[in-house]
Amino acid sequence: MHLSHLTLTHFRNYRHLDLDFAGPLTVLQGQNAQGKTNLLEAVYFLATSKPVHALNERETVGWQAQDEPIPYSRISGRVQVADRQLDLEILLTPRGDGLNYTKQIKVNGVPKRSMDLVGLLRAVLFLPEDVKLVDGSPGERRRYLDIALCQIDRSYLQALAKYNKVLAQRNSLLKGLREQNVHPTAESTEAQLSFWDQQLVDYGAQVIARRYNYLLQLEGCAGEYHTELSGGKETLQLHYLPSFNPGHLSEHEFAQMTAENFAGDLPINIVAPLDVATIVGHYQRKLQSRRGRELAAGLTLYGPHRDDLRFVANGRDLRMYGSRGQQRTAALAIKLAELQVSTATTGVAPVLLLDDVMSELDVQRRSTLLAALNGVEQAIITTTDWNDFTPEFRTRAQLI
Repeated sequence: MHLSHLTLTHFRNYRHLDLDFAGPLTVLQGQNAQGKTNLLEAVYFLATSKPVHALNERETVGWQAQDEPIPYSRISGRVQVADRQLDLEILLTPRGDGLNYTKQIKVNGVPKRSMDLVGLLRAVLFLPEDVKLVDGSPGERRRYLDIALCQIDRSYLQALAKYNKVLAQRNSLLKGLREQNVHPTAESTEAQLSFWDQQLVDYGAQVIARRYNYLLQLEGCAGEYHTELSGGKETLQLHYLPSFNPGHLSEHEFAQMTAENFAGDLPINIVAPLDVATIVGHYQRKLQSRRGRELAAGLTLYGPHRDDLRFVANGRDLRMYGSRGQQRTAALAIKLAELQVSTATTGVAPVLLLDDVMSELDVQRRSTLLAALNGVEQAIITTTDWNDFTPEFRTRAQLI
């Protein structure tokens, strides 16, 4: 997989940019606030259909777009995948409310949905602030898993989209029932909720199983990278913390593994994958047994939208006990593992996007990262200092 050309118009600080990527390695050098990160975000936007640093897509539209008769922002890229060439395009145009923008997707000139774009250009992005994967909110970690999986597994993308839709409908129903002050055991309550329960369980079980089994794949690779990055001093484990016991632990073990009680020192190393059928049964029983609690809250309290992930090094939870350096090492290890698992799963290496990460690493970690770059088909790297890279590495790269 190779991104051969990128065009930006009114994206962030770029009024217009046309850029060819000549080979597997490209290093972009510039001072802070010149647009290096913005360029990587544009590539990742093409890969995932979502911006990185914006809550709303209109935030990515450059101020200079207001000079146009109709303000707009456009990202397009040409991607070579094996013997197939794809022209990808995202166009943002204003809606009638004057505040929000409509997103239009085209693949080879044909209008498509956002979900049809995801996975055509696969990318792994590492930013200095990705340490928040370790010490940030559970939502950050769920978002990471979802984006990584949606790029390599279309069935996961579809299951997640359907789950989120059902979740919104079920939450609306629960809120209405709470306002009506209905009894949890009332026949009418059960009749109204059972339809949404079944769909929630079916799609939610698929999401949980795929996330859990993906983490099993990641853990082996990430553990090796983490050990190497830490100079052999640490081993890394990835623990998936679901909001209910999907069947992989005894109830006693699960009680110790919950997000509230987890201390990082539980000597459990789970290697068996989870199957959807097992999760379905446990999920249904959980919803039934907690009907009153959900009605009181007016919200769905159990499911993959409440799950979390923990990074554990040498038996200790890095979120609570890890230093900044340990957290950064774990985040880099999981991104390198993502690159490896994506390649193994799809047979095609994704584009690796590295944003000024060398300045955050010591000599040993730099060496490990540069060695990992030898196996990628394309990497686009930003830096403020050419000296972050060896002369030998620079002779192999396109320097901009």
